[in-house]
Amino acid sequence: MNLQELNRPITILLVEDNPGDIFLISHSLGQSQLPYNLCYVEDGQEAINFLRKKGEYASADSPHLVLLDLNLPIKNGFEVLEEIKEEPSLKHLPVVILTSSKSEQDVLNSYRLYANCYVTKPFEVDEFSEVIKVIESFWANYAHLPLVS
Repeated sequence: MNLQELNRPITILLVEDNPGDIFLISHSLGQSQLPYNLCYVEDGQEAINFLRKKGEYASADSPHLVLLDLNLPIKNGFEVLEEIKEEPSLKHLPVVILTSSKSEQDVLNSYRLYANCYVTKPFEVDEFSEVIKVIESFWANYAHLPLVS
């Protein structure tokens, strides 16, 4: 089922520690025609706690999509991605790496850990916003994802 066919808001987990990027992503998704529940955490350990519904995240909605930065405090994005893809209850989640790194090694490592997509953040605000809209359009309108509870 694609996300547009759901009868409830799409839940996206944004794992990002840069307040400016959080604002731009939130603003870009806010212009969508689809209802969103954008949740964000600022470090890798919080991301794992959110996904496992631990502590303050016990009643959090399960995300339909994860947008994951690589350069994070406490646990980096590779460690988060590895935990997601190794845990049977989480490995079905699509994970889009959204990072400033253009390193070929980071791209390769991300795909080796089963990232669904690797996107480099543009430095220009308009381009950044356009990238977010393209990600949203693809995952909401074209990709078919498993339902989450």
